[in-house]
Order: sequence, then C-alpha cells, then structure tokens
Amino acid sequence: MLKLNGITKIFGGLTALKDVSFSVADGSITGVIGPNGAGKTTLFNIITGLYTQTAGEVYFAEKNISLFPPEALAGLGLVRTFQNVELFGQMTVLENVMVGLHTGSKSGIFSSAFKLPGQIKEEKYIKEKSLQWLEFTGLADLADIQAGNLPFGKGRLLEISRALAVEPRVILMDEPAAGLNSRETSELALLIRRIRKSGITVTLVEHDMELVMDICDSIIVLNLGEKLAEGTPREIQENPAVISAYLGSD
Repeated sequence: MLKLNGITKIFGGLTALKDVSFSVADGSITGVIGPNGAGKTTLFNIITGLYTQTAGEVYFAEKNISLFPPEALAGLGLVRTFQNVELFGQMTVLENVMVGLHTGSKSGIFSSAFKLPGQIKEEKYIKEKSLQWLEFTGLADLADIQAGNLPFGKGRLLEISRALAVEPRVILMDEPAAGLNSRETSELALLIRRIRKSGITVTLVEHDMELVMDICDSIIVLNLGEKLAEGTPREIQENPAVISAYLGSD
C-alpha cells in the first residue's frame, strides 16, 4: 500500500534522513518509533507532501507520489493527523468534520451562493456522512459543541474524525497518544483497531511503547535518521541494537 525507497532528506548541512526504505502492507497497523531526533516526523512530512525529499521515492498503491502536494494525496486516499491538534476552534465539532468532506465537494461558488438544489443535496450528504464518522469515533453527542471548548483528548479524536471523513485508504497518525491519559490511550487503541477493521491502513509515529507493542503488526525503528530495525513487536523488543538505542550500552 505504501512503499519508501531510499528516502534521504538534507537540511543545509544536516542529514535528517539517510536511505530509509520500508513498505507498509495493506490492512496493517505499522508503527514508526525511535528516540527524539530520529527523523520520524520528517519522514511523515515527506510521505504526505509537506517536505520534498533530497533523494528517494515514495509510492502509494504502486503510484510514484514523490512530488504530489498534500491536497492531491488526500484525493488519492492518503491523509494524516499532526502532533499538535489542529482544529478550527470557532467552528462546531460537526463543522470541523464537514470541512474534510468539502475537499471533495463539486458545488461551486455560484450554486453555493444561491443555494441551488444540487448544492443543498450535496450539503445534506456531507452533514450525514460527517455525523456517521462522529458516531464512529464516539463524538456524535458533541456535534454542536464549539471545537475550541473540547478537552484535549476529545480534540484529538475530532482531528482523527476529520481525517477519516475523506474515507482514506491510508491514515498516518503523528503521536496520536501524546497528551492522553491512560484511559484515553486505551480508548485510542480500540479506535485504531476499528479503523483498521473498516479497511483503512494505519501507520503511526508514537512514543508510547505500550500502545505500539499492543496494536502494531510491524514496527520500523529509526535512529539518527537511519532505519535501525524492522520487525514484529516481539522482534523489536528483543533486538539488541534497539535496546542500545533507547537505553544505551555498556
């Protein structure tokens, strides 16, 4: 579903990523982990079109997407969430999700301004689909609440809801458990499994090792911008190089 081939990113004289290659299987949950500064978020920014790599290619369903902008990737079915929750605080929870669906709206300025029948029908569809995704993430009861008034954990769920509204094939989550308490993290684990069960491939960057080891089918370990290891949770837990990178060695 997603394949990286020799990804290198250089900022001036700093090599943030060097020759990183791996594949993400369709229908899987894949974790990308590593110490701070390993290059995880830079990697996500390259995959989702926010950065352009210095070398290497990114393939999505066998299509080379290396130079695609984020909006084109969303149209293909590749979306992401961010470390810092990015919401439209003055809009309602429902309106925030509707924004995600409006990216595929076919109604133009004229039909929207004059409320033509086609636009009204499309807006009704967008609202119904948005409510379905809020139901999926457990936020339906908060649909009319202003997004800026949500507690942090609910805001995180709203950002995920908005990304899911596009009905992607792959969702990339950048530290989805950051700032969550233990109960919220457990609920997040259940939600990620439901997302995978719905047919969406999940790839996440995460520092919560308990969460990663619990839900991931495979794990990629980055260290100092290079791929250090790849394998199942058990293989990663027992890998001496990974243990050394996290805990240091004698």
